[in-house]
Amino acid sequence: MKGAILIMGFIDTLKERAKANVKTIVLPETEDKRTLAATEKILKEGIAKVILVGNEEAVKKSAAEDGYDISGAQIVDPATSEKTQGYIDKLVELRQKKGMTPDQAKEILLNQYLYYGVMMVKMGDADGMVSGACHSTADTLRPCLQILKTKPGTKLVSAFFVMVVPDCDMGADGTFIFADSGLEQNPDPEKLAAIALSSAESFKTLTGKEPVVAMLSHSTKGSAKHADVDKVVEATRIAKENAPEGLMLDGEFQLDAAIVPEIGQSKAPGSPVAGKANVLVFPDLDAGNIGYKLVQRLAKAEAYGPLTQGIAAPVNDLSRGCSAKDIEGVVAITA
Repeated sequence: MKGAILIMGFIDTLKERAKANVKTIVLPETEDKRTLAATEKILKEGIAKVILVGNEEAVKKSAAEDGYDISGAQIVDPATSEKTQGYIDKLVELRQKKGMTPDQAKEILLNQYLYYGVMMVKMGDADGMVSGACHSTADTLRPCLQILKTKPGTKLVSAFFVMVVPDCDMGADGTFIFADSGLEQNPDPEKLAAIALSSAESFKTLTGKEPVVAMLSHSTKGSAKHADVDKVVEATRIAKENAPEGLMLDGEFQLDAAIVPEIGQSKAPGSPVAGKANVLVFPDLDAGNIGYKLVQRLAKAEAYGPLTQGIAAPVNDLSRGCSAKDIEGVVAITA
């Protein structure tokens, strides 16, 4: 029961925050029934206003077939919307150095709803977008990087999972961020440091609690010698140099030294982070992706993500194995 309370507590808190300051989120994957099921729940709970991109008749028919009430959603058809021409003109302006023509922009926006959704965010007609139920991470992020670009002061876009582990007294009452678990394949020390700092900011934004950041390795404070360890040591140095004042960040740590108090005290005595970490920065995508899936499947943890950080506006990716409930949760996080 305790685990259920922790899981519900995290998402319920985000939902309440979203309800207190309602944002407009665009969902472009209207061909997927999970999007329509999630839309009904989002509207019923008042988590966000929803814009669905697609042919209005087709979207309404699809929803009606399964009894989903999406009557509160705004449905925007790129083929008939009065704003489409403005989006075409803006896309040409943004991509003209890459040779984008008006005809190409029109073809993209009328047929690739992810691009249309991103243009809605770019032009201020939506506050954020959630996609990925039936598109790859690359397909979801490509228009974001081309149109929205990176957030000022951020060196790269990365991805993380919020992990909520039942019956767990480690981390922030069982809540962790795992990064990068979805995007950066093999970050160099500069990128790894940037991921750590972005993840710390994301943790504070989402949980309201202070981040405690551990740079993970197969070594703790020099216990092993290898080029892979050197990378994490250097990333830790760079991150500390660029960290905001007061941020708790340290490394390199083995996983147990990062989150288990007695092991942290034994392996890294004197470290303010050892045994207390709630933000886990993995050395590469293999480790991060395997790590989150292990915790999700073996510890029955809730995994929310991959969530993106470093984009100039809130756009989040979904796992293609997501449920309607997952979409609802990621919309709450995005809002």
